[in-house]
Amino acid sequence: MTKRAAAKPRIALALSGGGPLGAIYEIGALCALDESLQGLSFTELDHYVGVSAGGFIAAGLANGMTPRELCAAFIENGDQASEVFDPAWLMVPAYGEFLRRGVMLPGLLASAAWRATFGRKSLVNALEALGPALPTGVFSNDEIDTRLAALFSKPGRTNDFRQLRTRLTLVATNLDSGDAAPFGRPGWDHVPISKAVQASSALPGLFPPVEIDRHYYVDGALKKTMHAGVALDDGVDLMFCLNPLVPFNATRAPALAMNQRVMRRGLPAEKQAIPRIVNGGLTAVMSQTFRSMIHSRLELGMKHYAHAYPGTDIVLLEPDARDAEMFLANTFSYRQRRELAEHAYQKTREMLRSRKTTLSATLARHGVSLNLDVLEDPRRHLVTERPAATRVGRAIATLEDVMEDLSHALRPASASAAA
Repeated sequence: MTKRAAAKPRIALALSGGGPLGAIYEIGALCALDESLQGLSFTELDHYVGVSAGGFIAAGLANGMTPRELCAAFIENGDQASEVFDPAWLMVPAYGEFLRRGVMLPGLLASAAWRATFGRKSLVNALEALGPALPTGVFSNDEIDTRLAALFSKPGRTNDFRQLRTRLTLVATNLDSGDAAPFGRPGWDHVPISKAVQASSALPGLFPPVEIDRHYYVDGALKKTMHAGVALDDGVDLMFCLNPLVPFNATRAPALAMNQRVMRRGLPAEKQAIPRIVNGGLTAVMSQTFRSMIHSRLELGMKHYAHAYPGTDIVLLEPDARDAEMFLANTFSYRQRRELAEHAYQKTREMLRSRKTTLSATLARHGVSLNLDVLEDPRRHLVTERPAATRVGRAIATLEDVMEDLSHALRPASASAAA
């Protein structure tokens, strides 16, 4: 046996973004992988690469938090009260940003008035002068840095890239240059992990850019959907890539399941077997457009990786294009996290079973195998079952359903009145 063959295989994980929905999918998928793969621990990989929402997960894994522990904190919100992710962190208005921009408003108004009155500019041109007064984000994500800093400062963890036992790269985008900022790499590793997560997940328009060393950074997905090349450049034998957002293929979706989901969302069901994306209105069209754009970049990237790194086995995991449950879920919704995480968990298990022949051959080259007893156990679930609903609970749930249906019913009338 050669020295290279006897060496421990180098295994890496790259996680792309996708808002809260993306993080929920990745946790569910990772829990399924963690229990189904033998010879591999997702807290002991050689390199973790995270972008946007994937940065949360990557930073947790690199700090020794198992997928199940991430599930307890992010999905269950139960047993580890001190490590619970609260979506309220992301819903705090950006008061500081509003104040900074508001201070500029009087001067900008005076400039706009001068342009319109004495500068002989059109009204539209004059109003352009007010642009700098518009906030760059609606919500503040400062709490991400604060909470994660506390989480990673606990015994056995660290908020310092240089103190990790493994490599962690969190990618953001430099707003002024458009270049990728690989926090965690040499020259970038002095930035706290929590601050890098904040920068990598600063979605423009939703959160203000994050200032680090006099530069401003936004979501890392602006540059690439998945920055797996960061780890591949260092030399990797096996690369796992998780991508939560894919365009939906309505022409191949199971008719009954799709129709049921459409009706539950209050969308108009057509007579044909498979409703079309356009029937969902603007939100459905925009979701499909956004998913198609980021996935086309991912496909190009995966082709490049296969060509540029022929010695690396790359395993891409993502939702099925026919999965109506994942498409119709709100990308920024946290309310259905338990159901969606369970869905991702079960769908990943289903995918592993369907690909077990080819996957087993690929994984075996790196000392990893599929645990078929676990995969074929129908009793396995990700989240614990909720207690049986009380009469009052059922009544409240019914009232919520009625109110949701009523709101959907009133929308066409509201739109007609507005028109």
